[in-house]
Amino acid sequence: MNEDLHAFIRAYMRLETAYDTTGFLRPTLLGFNESVVRNVRTGLEEILQTRSLTVDDYTGLTNIEFPDEDTLYKYLQDMYAYLFEGHPEQPEPPEDF
Repeated sequence: MNEDLHAFIRAYMRLETAYDTTGFLRPTLLGFNESVVRNVRTGLEEILQTRSLTVDDYTGLTNIEFPDEDTLYKYLQDMYAYLFEGHPEQPEPPEDF
């Protein structure tokens, strides 16, 4: 995971902010300079392709627990669609499981 994606996840996808789905996240990301946006995009693409982020890794970054990797990767794919493909709704992590 590159530094920009790591920092973005820790700052904006953590427990305290992840359930705020009012749509702030895409404009926040796009407010950064182009290299940060590009690094977040390519970092997320790499993680989605390699599935190199574990549930425990994600919990360590965000304090959000996922029941399994399939659920985590569904969320990350939905987040990618929201951030970079114009999906209209910001996804929300699962509630307590």
